[in-house]
Amino acid sequence: MNFKLSEEQELIRSNVREFALKYIEPVAAEIDANSRQPVEIFEKLGELGMMGISYPTEYGGGGTEFLTTMIVTEELARACASTGFLHSYSFGLIGHPILTFGNEEQKQKWIPGLAAGKLIGAFSLTEPGAGTDVSAATTSAVKNGNEYILNGTKTFITNAIIADVFVVFAYTDRSAGAKGMSCFLIPKGTPGLILGEHFEKMGVRGSQTSEVVFKDCAVPADCMLGKEGDGFKIAMSALDVGRIGIAAMSTGIAQGCLDESIKYSKERVQFKKPIASQQAIQWFIADMAVDIDAARYFYMNAAWVKDQGKPFSLAASKAKLFCSECAARHSTKAVQIQGGYGFMKGAKVERFYRDVKLTEIGEGTSEAQRMIIAGSVLR
Repeated sequence: MNFKLSEEQELIRSNVREFALKYIEPVAAEIDANSRQPVEIFEKLGELGMMGISYPTEYGGGGTEFLTTMIVTEELARACASTGFLHSYSFGLIGHPILTFGNEEQKQKWIPGLAAGKLIGAFSLTEPGAGTDVSAATTSAVKNGNEYILNGTKTFITNAIIADVFVVFAYTDRSAGAKGMSCFLIPKGTPGLILGEHFEKMGVRGSQTSEVVFKDCAVPADCMLGKEGDGFKIAMSALDVGRIGIAAMSTGIAQGCLDESIKYSKERVQFKKPIASQQAIQWFIADMAVDIDAARYFYMNAAWVKDQGKPFSLAASKAKLFCSECAARHSTKAVQIQGGYGFMKGAKVERFYRDVKLTEIGEGTSEAQRMIIAGSVLR
């Protein structure tokens, strides 16, 4: 393994950093304050090829390694966690399932728009009574001739308000357990697909989250992604990719916290000298720097394993667990370094402090990742 980035990847990282400083940093606080989905940013990223950089060229993508997408996610999250999260989400939970399990017609219909940043998807798996325990879902899809009739409620669904396509999981055969779950690609505006309550979140507020209700929602049989009974497999595959995305996002947040800590500690003067000269502050910053390098290794390793075509579920869980908890630790230190100023609304580290909690919950909690990892070690 060689994690030295190629010249192309270094150029992409540099270009995305420049983009983030120009277009994202100035509006990140406003996005958070107003819970606003930054659609215009994704349109710009699409124009630059950054939304579809790892999609195959035949579908309008850049054809690069998955690792390159994760590098982009990290740099975006370094400026705005919401933007980094939504970038990763678009590929990991929407594009990846369609690419991996879709037929050619489905790929041609959805992937070019996703790659261009013009189409938005909503991964609809979680239910009020089914979070970590995916198999506890109750949404049903009953076959009726050439259609399936869906009934049920999904909750905490990212992008639901503005989504063009919903990746929906429902039981076609409840008696078969997990093997009876299927997956559907349902376009917006489909009768019986109803947007429910919108949720106000603590952090990552630029990612809008809502309830989605299916009430006698009839969809053609050709909306099914994969085969009947493939739903659980599709969901787990998507979540594995999404976990690497959360790891990259977490690393970006941690790096943003380090950036702010270095800047503040050099500028803030107490006892007639910058607080950067104080050993306590130096140790905080040293710990951040070491952990962030380790976090970057974890997510790059998981992305590399995926790019090699090898099983990557365990690597994804390890990366997600370590990187999210790293970011949580160091967002706390970043606020502590800034003291009262870091505790105020408008401080970037205060926003990161709220944002980072999602990384320990979304795409499988830290506890769920420990279950996966322990299950592998104890096998």
